[in-house]
Amino acid sequence: MKKQYDVIIVGAGASGIGLGILLKAMHCEFCILEKERIGASFFNWPDDMRFITPSFPCQGFGQTDLNAVAPKTSPAYTLNVEHPSGVDYAEYLELLHRHFNLPVMTGIEVKTVNKLENGGFTIETSSGTLQSSFVIWAAGQFHYPNLQPFPGAELGIHSSLVDSWDAIQGDDLMIIGGFESGMNAAYQLCKRGKQVTVIAKTSTWEMEESDPSRSLSPYTFSLIENLPEPELLHLVGHAQVTGIKWSSEKYQIMTEGGAHFSTRYRPIIATGFTGSTQLIQHLFSYGEHGEPLVDAYDESIKTPGLFLAGPELRHDDHIFCFIYKFRQRYPIIAEAIGEALNLDMSIIEEYRKQNFYLDDLSSCGERCQC
Repeated sequence: MKKQYDVIIVGAGASGIGLGILLKAMHCEFCILEKERIGASFFNWPDDMRFITPSFPCQGFGQTDLNAVAPKTSPAYTLNVEHPSGVDYAEYLELLHRHFNLPVMTGIEVKTVNKLENGGFTIETSSGTLQSSFVIWAAGQFHYPNLQPFPGAELGIHSSLVDSWDAIQGDDLMIIGGFESGMNAAYQLCKRGKQVTVIAKTSTWEMEESDPSRSLSPYTFSLIENLPEPELLHLVGHAQVTGIKWSSEKYQIMTEGGAHFSTRYRPIIATGFTGSTQLIQHLFSYGEHGEPLVDAYDESIKTPGLFLAGPELRHDDHIFCFIYKFRQRYPIIAEAIGEALNLDMSIIEEYRKQNFYLDDLSSCGERCQC
């Protein structure tokens, strides 16, 4: 294994593979480090979890599959499914790895990243120390759930830690959190004939937002709307959970308004993720909502040369948690690195033509008119 690279990418998920394809086309000297296997987070999805963004092969008509991480590729074409499972999508990423012959090193755990005085980085790994001029942090979110959103949360089970909804015991269940994870969990459990109460700070099922990062996606909304037995689902909105405790042989769930709920079964926590930047938080500054702060090139404002890619990316009020959003920032990162290293950047124009390039964020907040 080499010890010195121009760029080291941490994580071989959607962003790691997507950026790797772009950097290879630019003839960059780089490697991708992955502590498990390619697409590891997707392998850990619950069995019934599916992409909420649809995949559709329409490249010939000037559009790219919403779940593709590189132009002229399509999970729908490769997998022949519209809403891939986690295992499906990992297969797509592995195919890209082989097709583009990407330098991915699996079984390499990154222990820490440190900035050098000369401007480069040292990356301490389970297989030794590496150095690079730039680091792209693409380790994602799913492996890093928010396990302590409120006191007593350890009494519940985070939705990302559920292997299969068939394994959930009980017939009267409580879910805390009303965004995609929580509502998908509610659907899966109601489909299995269980009584489910969703307790949520935000009533996502009532919101009218064109941005699916702020309200339920049409896919999830349609699942909830078409439950075979809708009476099994009880939705409680505008309820901020403040804690869980075990009392009178039941889990007691308290809320800010004084209301409380009880259940004999472990509550399901669907309150999101802290994100992988917590592993190198000394290299980031954070905003008021805990978001890593980056500049216009997705470069850490605290540590020049360190770039953030993937669902943890934020720009002011703009949320990049879907693949079709954060993939448009790959060439922005690649351009910044390419200019510094004097690389061949002719591929960037192809990314522009394929709608894989978003540098003007002023239109991101525009709502649909109808």
